[in-house]
Amino acid sequence: MNGVGGLGTFLAGPFSAFGRHWSLTRELTKRDVLGRYRGASFGLLWSVLSPFLMLIVYSIAFGSVFKSRWPQQVDGGPDYTLILFVGLIVHGFFTECLTRAPGLVVGNPSYVKRVVFPLEILPWPMVLSAFFHLLMNLSVLLLLYVLRYGAPPATVLLFPLVLLPLALVGAGTGWLLASLGVYLRDISQITGVLAAAMLFLSSAVVPVETLSPRYQLVFRLNPLSFIIDQARNVALWNQMPDWRGLLLYAAVALLFCYLAHAWFRATRSGFADVL
Repeated sequence: MNGVGGLGTFLAGPFSAFGRHWSLTRELTKRDVLGRYRGASFGLLWSVLSPFLMLIVYSIAFGSVFKSRWPQQVDGGPDYTLILFVGLIVHGFFTECLTRAPGLVVGNPSYVKRVVFPLEILPWPMVLSAFFHLLMNLSVLLLLYVLRYGAPPATVLLFPLVLLPLALVGAGTGWLLASLGVYLRDISQITGVLAAAMLFLSSAVVPVETLSPRYQLVFRLNPLSFIIDQARNVALWNQMPDWRGLLLYAAVALLFCYLAHAWFRATRSGFADVL
């Protein structure tokens, strides 16, 4: 029985934030979202304004200056701005997890000194906060779509579901980099560069199928490219996602989650000594 209980604890470990620690996770998420805009004149409105302003810059740069086009663009269909926006939404979600992860433990030393505080839940408020901003951006996307083309495709309802495997990757990244960030403070300097690389080496801003075959592999290996393509399928092209591909992606992401969570638990005993 002890073995069964231990296995159950291990399997539930990465997701304890949604079980016995749900109340704490919810409060941390709420504080994270509201605290980010505290004191700002526009408050939560910045969660919409920031990506919208970024969209304008990228649309001018790639759509007007470089004349980028997508093979799926047809007369009367979604234009480059909306196609680009979907990529930026997905990239923005993961970038928030990637760039904030190294500071999850370092930025909360008081939590480390509290023996009863479950440090392993810290990545989940970060992921949920990023998911909140993703939904805000999605609402802007839908508004732009309605104003330009009318009712969006019904498949857009699957958009959050398509992003769930990437949320697992975000949580795993949180555990891995939060731990490394305690011992290697330079990690936070690298993540910004990595986030930019993941944008420009993904299908967010360029259609991969138009690239030379030798470059396509690099873009395909980017974990964002597949999710971006599936997000566009459901949000713009009125197509069902690649369920088999999503299941495989989710399985690999889940494995990464467990490995990263195990690494975090194995290294957390030294956090107090370093901090």
